[in-house]
Amino acid sequence: MRRALTTWSIVFGLVVLAFVGAVVALNSSLYSAHGFVEGYLQSLARHDADGALAYPGVVVPDAAATDLLTRDALGDLADIRLVSDEAGDAGSRRVTFDVTIGGHDGRTEFLVEPNGTTLGLFTAWRFTRSPVSTVELTVLHDQRFRANGFDVETAAEPNGTTEYAVLSPGSYVFDHESDWLTAKAAPAAITGPGITPVTVDVQASSDFVEQVQSELDAYFDDTCVPQEVLLPTGCPFGQSISDRVVSTPVWTMAEYPVVTIIPGEEPGTWLMPVTEAAAHLVVDVQSLFDGTVTTFDADVPFSISYVITFQADGSLYIVAQYP
Repeated sequence: MRRALTTWSIVFGLVVLAFVGAVVALNSSLYSAHGFVEGYLQSLARHDADGALAYPGVVVPDAAATDLLTRDALGDLADIRLVSDEAGDAGSRRVTFDVTIGGHDGRTEFLVEPNGTTLGLFTAWRFTRSPVSTVELTVLHDQRFRANGFDVETAAEPNGTTEYAVLSPGSYVFDHESDWLTAKAAPAAITGPGITPVTVDVQASSDFVEQVQSELDAYFDDTCVPQEVLLPTGCPFGQSISDRVVSTPVWTMAEYPVVTIIPGEEPGTWLMPVTEAAAHLVVDVQSLFDGTVTTFDADVPFSISYVITFQADGSLYIVAQYP
């Protein structure tokens, strides 16, 4: 009996030692400060925005827009590597990781503190400093932009600034791409809390310029040139002649206006600046002085500007502005 009790005591002791060892091991790995932080980073790497937001201490600023706190807006995060896990004041820890953010190496630091226990055995943690950063985004000449390909429309007026909460660390590329507009990519590597200013400069796309050029060329060819008068109605060119016109005026385009498009003064408007062009007129005229007939055969230069807006169906509304 005594031998059996001794055997069971030894077995029980070994079980207790193994259990204690497992608790110690888990508290130094999975339930450690760096294990807590690594779990958060793995959520970002999986694009699990909801999972990352659920970590204790992840706090979103009240004034920040939350449109980018979504799976589709998260950037690429990989190669998560622990650098250090150092003790701080009152049981807090300073944890540093190296990561690859959008293909580039980066280093990020977290402050965490104990947050009770799990099952009374494992240390729980919370972020002392929330790993939510802020992007101060200004979108010029439009209200739409993309973050890592995710479409967003700001609540601010064009050229206004909006603060967006983003999960850090992360790589964000801001741009714009729509039917008529585009913006060069504005990358932002977020490695920790703070404010990162970003500007998305929306400009006319090549498709926009080509479409306006096509419509203007067609207007001159189909509406202006066919008019057999000296002053074509609704057109930016014409020629006054004091002598008697004795043949039908014939217009052709000598030089079409070359379209360039810049943002207009009013939000939502686009401008083709004053541009030089020339039509060509051929017409016979008779002198009122001596009756001789000559041919007016010359280029007629003119200049023109246009204001362009987008209609509800996405088509362009082009209005001439005469200098």
